[in-house]
Amino acid sequence: MDSSRTIGIAGAGSIGCFVGGMVAAAGRPVALLARPRVIAEIEGSGLRLTSFESLDRQIAANEMTLSTDPAVFSDAGVVLVTVKSADTPEIADLIARHARPDAIVVSLQNGVGNVSVLRERLPAHRVLAGMVPFNVIAMGQGRFHRATSGDIVIEQDDAGTAERLSVRGLTMRASGNIAGVQWGKLLVNLNNALNALADMPLRQQLAQRPWRMLFADQMAEGLAAIRAEGIRPVSSTPIPAGWTPALLRLPDTLFGMLLGRTMKIDPQARSSMWEDLKRGRRTEIDYLQGVITAIADRHGLEVPLSRRIVTLIKSAEAAGQGSPKLTPEQIRS
Repeated sequence: MDSSRTIGIAGAGSIGCFVGGMVAAAGRPVALLARPRVIAEIEGSGLRLTSFESLDRQIAANEMTLSTDPAVFSDAGVVLVTVKSADTPEIADLIARHARPDAIVVSLQNGVGNVSVLRERLPAHRVLAGMVPFNVIAMGQGRFHRATSGDIVIEQDDAGTAERLSVRGLTMRASGNIAGVQWGKLLVNLNNALNALADMPLRQQLAQRPWRMLFADQMAEGLAAIRAEGIRPVSSTPIPAGWTPALLRLPDTLFGMLLGRTMKIDPQARSSMWEDLKRGRRTEIDYLQGVITAIADRHGLEVPLSRRIVTLIKSAEAAGQGSPKLTPEQIRS
């Protein structure tokens, strides 16, 4: 990987702006393909990156290339794909038209099916899977706040792409089992919908046993479905995926002690799906709980909670009023 070539961010939303901004702050050339609203914010206020770990970094607009034109990928050595899963085919076609064939394409998206879509539409490119364990909140006026912990994981390759993309404050690790890592993250991301339906910060939600019991039951359905496919998920925390439902069911005090040792969560952190409902955007429910229900259909499994949550999120999308502010009992009923 030539460090003088641009690192393109294909879809500079919350994750894209944070990752791209951290790479730019390290002195690497970065080009953000973004919506006009995001560009206007950065041009007006600069790009400010903050985190629960006391990071507070300001990057001037002229330290990056900001554009709505995918031609900014013409000199990219790497393109990091950070769009929503439903937008993967469209962004792949834009990369195919504008990026050089030797550009490495890395998916930093939720879900487990994006890499296959990218590889199908980008046969001339090397496409690597990735996983972002943390969430980022768009605070407005060009500020993006990292609210949970963890290092980015990227599929291992001979070029050492993960190591070469790592910068101070943003570690990227290589994995020889990226599929297992992605499935493990999908299980954790099943809480995205619960948090969106709850309308409360993640830490507050996870501090309440009824919400954790709901998450545990949801994860148990997901584990059963994944195992039916012969998949062994790799946990994104030190706790094995198979143990997590039982640990979520622990009393509040014991769980609080455990959570503090395995994951750091900002008091204001919320899921990306909550933000999607708030902003009236399409969610990724079909790529999370929807994947579990599809597997269940293939294997004749009962996953009533997953189906119920898909229905509730789609109803909230259609209503366009943000989170419906449900209780665990209302979600179960």
